[in-house]
Amino acid sequence: MDALANLLDGPRARGAFLLKVVLDPPWGIHVKDEATLALVTMMRGGGWVMLGDAAPMRMNVGDVVIARGPAPYVLADDPATPPQVVILPGDHCVTLWGEPLAEKLGLGIRTWGDSVDSGTMMLIGTYQISGEVSRRLLDALPPMMIVPAGTWDSPIIPVLADEIVKDEPGQSVVLDRLLDLVLITVLRAWFARAEAETPAWYRAHGDPVVGAALRMIYNDPAQPWTVASLADATGVSRATFARRFTELVGESPMAFLTDWRLVLAADLLQEPDATVGSVARKVGYGSSFALSAAFKRVRGVSPRQHRESLVAER
Repeated sequence: MDALANLLDGPRARGAFLLKVVLDPPWGIHVKDEATLALVTMMRGGGWVMLGDAAPMRMNVGDVVIARGPAPYVLADDPATPPQVVILPGDHCVTLWGEPLAEKLGLGIRTWGDSVDSGTMMLIGTYQISGEVSRRLLDALPPMMIVPAGTWDSPIIPVLADEIVKDEPGQSVVLDRLLDLVLITVLRAWFARAEAETPAWYRAHGDPVVGAALRMIYNDPAQPWTVASLADATGVSRATFARRFTELVGESPMAFLTDWRLVLAADLLQEPDATVGSVARKVGYGSSFALSAAFKRVRGVSPRQHRESLVAER
């Protein structure tokens, strides 16, 4: 498993919201759905996306916008066009006065807008992400970004556009996986860009020594790794490995390992049947006491207190 695979293991779509939007100018949509992550692909026409006080960003055909929620944003044919439609949590579409629009603007399966032949067509997909592993992905992204057409190449978008209007057995699973593929492809293109400010631990995967060590940590966190064993597995001296890892990742191998184990533990503790002891064994601690001590030292709360806080938030 590599860095991107690890990040995307959390935000894998499950029953994701997908919609084809077809509109004629002037149009404006205020998106207030509080989705954790959204993808907007411009299939026909063009438009603008606006987030808070930031400068409006132009969307051309083939561009993909990724918005990191839950902050609201506006999609419009022109920055001066005021929104006429609001999308609320639960994907409820209403007028500015709260009048439901789902029936009025419905154009068939997962299709909404003025007319199927309208000048503007967008595909919108949203994720509701939770968990510590997924948080690493979100923290690595800006609040909003555009990956322009021509900077990435994938045949997936036309397939998604065709499948989004179908209602066949297993369709939700097909759409989930297609949306995942779009996200992976777009993120790979984004992280390859100079302005992406890619996290150090992501860039470090390109190093033959540190990248190999990171994959070993990701793939087998329960292994009793030490600096010496990781150095031996990557074929360099202990001193060389420790120095190289710290320079490229920004923290020592053992600090990174501890953080990754506790991130995994925090997510595993959400599972209904999980015990502190069973989670401890999965992430490399010999006992519930050892995990509790590390969790409390690094996060300031015990595993049980962490789980209780998650239950209280639901």
